[in-house]
Amino acid sequence: MRVFHIRSDQFTELDELPAQLPATGYLWIGSARREFEVNTPTLQAALQRWTGGQLVDLHISDLLNNQLPSHFDYTSWYDLMVFRRLAAGTGTNGLFLDDQTGTQSSAKVALASIDTSPVGFAVFDRVLLTVHPTDCMVRDFFANKLQQMTVGVDTRTEQRANVLRLPTTPADLMLRMINHMVDSYLELRRLLTKQLGYLQQELLNPRSHFDSWQVFLESRNALHMLEDTCEDQRSAIVEWIDALDEWPGETEPQANRERELLRVRSRDVLEHIERVLTHVRRLESSAEAAVQMHFSAQSNRTNDIMRTLTVLTAIFMPLNLVTGFFGMNFDTLPLIHSNTGVWLASTFMAFVGIALGWFFWRKRYLSTGRRP
Repeated sequence: MRVFHIRSDQFTELDELPAQLPATGYLWIGSARREFEVNTPTLQAALQRWTGGQLVDLHISDLLNNQLPSHFDYTSWYDLMVFRRLAAGTGTNGLFLDDQTGTQSSAKVALASIDTSPVGFAVFDRVLLTVHPTDCMVRDFFANKLQQMTVGVDTRTEQRANVLRLPTTPADLMLRMINHMVDSYLELRRLLTKQLGYLQQELLNPRSHFDSWQVFLESRNALHMLEDTCEDQRSAIVEWIDALDEWPGETEPQANRERELLRVRSRDVLEHIERVLTHVRRLESSAEAAVQMHFSAQSNRTNDIMRTLTVLTAIFMPLNLVTGFFGMNFDTLPLIHSNTGVWLASTFMAFVGIALGWFFWRKRYLSTGRRP
């Protein structure tokens, strides 16, 4: 568990939970899920001292639940946001290969390794409590990023520009973390698109006997899971925006400006989620179209084969009629006793075969090319 004190001009990591809230700024407490479970009594006592209220038991269960979907809830003391991330599972980045080196087995494992573990946020007036998965890098990423924002620089102008980037409220910091989690899907999106592109190429390749339908089905199931996750994320952010509009109005201009910046950042996060959701749906549509194109191509190949067989049958039917006619055991058949009979019959049969072949070719029954 890591504790940080954030002010408008300073970012400091504390060794332990302070007895009282600092006079200025706010506290950020970032904890892994197991650490939060072990230290819940200590955190509850600290929150009681700092804010006069504690986390509700049901919300503690939500923060400890690794399968909970994204959602938003609130009380008179704090707001609760549970947001499921979208990231490649630990140690699976190498499985997301490009179109040339991807395989069906790597696609199957990679799609199944997309991690959607939830991250919990309890937003008080001057305290932000975040509960992360064990392997989540969001906490350490933001701790390093905020620390870099407060590093001393040479000129006062540059220092002022750095300070202005610090999140001014716990809600602002929460939205920045959520936005970072949503934007981290962009890299996963490119990798996922390449992997699905490999499967579609194999599916539509006429020389490839695609029989790994289980892999493709699992890919579609992974996309459905991502779509459900994104829809839950969008619903949670929409509820947050609605709750933000119901907050009591501020009388000070600076507070009103910070409130408006929260609305802007919230709408920006919502727009990013909408973009991710649109891309996931586009991938689903592309997968469905690839399946339909596969079966259409199979049907066309079958039709071509049947058309060729039908034409060959139509060509040989009159030839079989000729051979059947001269094969009858009657002594009075014409050309039976002639020395040139076999050549005349063969010439006639060749002429009939060539004529029918030319006729079917003109009708494009034997050619798929376009006539000039």
